[in-house]
Amino acid sequence: MYRRIRDLREDRDLTQKVVAKELNCSQQVYSNYELGQRDIPTYILIKLAKFYGVSVDYILDLTDNPSISK
Repeated sequence: MYRRIRDLREDRDLTQKVVAKELNCSQQVYSNYELGQRDIPTYILIKLAKFYGVSVDYILDLTDNPSISK
């Protein structure tokens, strides 16, 4: 999951600072999420999924299909 959120960010040429601002957290906290040094709260997972337009299951690496099921 940690690699996936980094890949999503890098694929969009975003900095950790930009994503952290979107999540309303510090760059250091977000960096800790990407490094797996801090558990990602559920509400942050949901924000990330909405921000990137992917499913939470995709972020959690439960599927390789980024599409959101409806």
